[in-house]
Amino acid sequence: MSLFINGRFVTQPLSGVQRFAGETSRALQQLDARYILLTPPGGAAFWPGAREAGARQGQAWEQLNLPRAAAGGLLLNLGNTGPIMASKQIVVIHDTGVFRTPEAYSRKFRLWYKFLQYQLIRRGADIITVSEFSRQEILRCLPVDAARVGVMPEGADHMHLIEPDQKILTEQGLEPMRFVLCVGSLAAHKNLAALGCLARQLHERGMPLVVAGNLSGSAFQTALLPQPAQYIGRVSDAQLKALYEAASCLVFPSRYEGFGLPPLEAMTCGCPVVASDIAVLREVCADAAQFCNPAYPDDIARKVIAVIGSASRREEMREAGFLRSRIFTWQRAAAVLDDFVKTSFETS
Repeated sequence: MSLFINGRFVTQPLSGVQRFAGETSRALQQLDARYILLTPPGGAAFWPGAREAGARQGQAWEQLNLPRAAAGGLLLNLGNTGPIMASKQIVVIHDTGVFRTPEAYSRKFRLWYKFLQYQLIRRGADIITVSEFSRQEILRCLPVDAARVGVMPEGADHMHLIEPDQKILTEQGLEPMRFVLCVGSLAAHKNLAALGCLARQLHERGMPLVVAGNLSGSAFQTALLPQPAQYIGRVSDAQLKALYEAASCLVFPSRYEGFGLPPLEAMTCGCPVVASDIAVLREVCADAAQFCNPAYPDDIARKVIAVIGSASRREEMREAGFLRSRIFTWQRAAAVLDDFVKTSFETS
């Protein structure tokens, strides 16, 4: 049986899911040359060696062209969705956000994702996710047998291959070790509004709270952003690495994640992490992060101020972060996924 990867991600804007799909696909193809990436027209320009299929793009390509191209093989879908009509497939579902944080998505998006994931499971797709927390969430939210849901890690070692773009620091007027970084968005579960107390305390100390990420939204949403803070919008991988390396710490106040990649990326770059005390971040970060209560802005501020105020504590956290992040490589992630694929292959 041939092994195919759904390569729709190569034509999509880069986000966390697309990062996961790209790094995992690359590692899988290094592990086993039988994995063939199938893409919409134009995809081979972004992924040498990919096999272009059909004439459509987007969801139409995934639902109509992809199952024909993957007929007779096992199809691996890395980004939450897959073609309903594929006969044998595996889907990576990263989280249950459409069930647990519905306010973060449009009604149309929620209805489509719920319908699609129910149909994929009903038609026999095996599921794998990126944390034990997310596995338990999937079992609560979707009608799938526990034996059909696996767990694989993510990786963060892609950060080692990125050359930091230090110009971002001078362009934003930032001094190394004189700012606190947050990576997030306006989605309610990212909980940026809880950083107001921290932003004010940092301002009193002459240090900015720097927020990187997609912050486009309604006037109501932007009015809830913490002030005073420095909002720098989307940044490149090279700029993000420079920010991680120069920040006093990363604060990650999210109330819900399927995995939580930014804390691991920060640890890989030697940046101490103050993260929400939620189950999935405990699972991912273990004892390498300082945890805070995301429901209490004063607790977030107190924990961050304590970390940035102690050079010895920051150094301890840097070393713990380096050790923890070494566990999470894309090669290891691909090996776990490959085992899951081969087991599914044998039972098909």
